[in-house]
Amino acid sequence: MGFITAMSSMAIQLKANRVVTGTKIPHPCGDPNLSAEADRALRRTIMNCALASLQTDVKGPTMFSPDVTFTSG
Repeated sequence: MGFITAMSSMAIQLKANRVVTGTKIPHPCGDPNLSAEADRALRRTIMNCALASLQTDVKGPTMFSPDVTFTSG
């Protein structure tokens, strides 16, 4: 089981094997306040991290953090 979530500590407590850190609670896979191009790039970065997490062998809850350097705050 895996999650993309902004509430990563809760996903770890739920014993999710793979937890990908999202951006915001209502929009874990993007930021509608960004321009369309920047939001698309952000979503792609998060999804690539999630896909990489599925290809990684894990033993127990493991955090994956996408390389995100821009959000609207």
